[in-house]
Amino acid sequence: MTTAEIDEYLAGLPDPKRSTLEEVRRRIHALVPSAEEGISYAVPVFRVEGDPIAGFAAFSRHLAYLPHSGSVIRSLGPLVDGYTHTAGSLHFPVDEPLPVELLRALLTAKAELLGRPEVVLG
Repeated sequence: MTTAEIDEYLAGLPDPKRSTLEEVRRRIHALVPSAEEGISYAVPVFRVEGDPIAGFAAFSRHLAYLPHSGSVIRSLGPLVDGYTHTAGSLHFPVDEPLPVELLRALLTAKAELLGRPEVVLG
């Protein structure tokens, strides 16, 4: 896996999608500095010791955060109120990055499922 793959994915997006996902990417790395980047199923993924901890994707009318788990979003209850979501995808506007506290909660929930809660900072 390489960061160049995500760079290429983002380069193919128009603004504001690109700049919003670039900010989400920075925030994920700030919270999980050990995460490795790559592409899985044609979308960016962040892995810890080979296990996916987060991902994101751009769609025509929204962006999506992908926790690579069907239980993470459901476990956050009111923290995800106001966002459209499925079991495996949290949708957010193309011009508004997910708040750091919500990202921290999403990443922490997934890290706990992986048995590695210590990988998420703060």
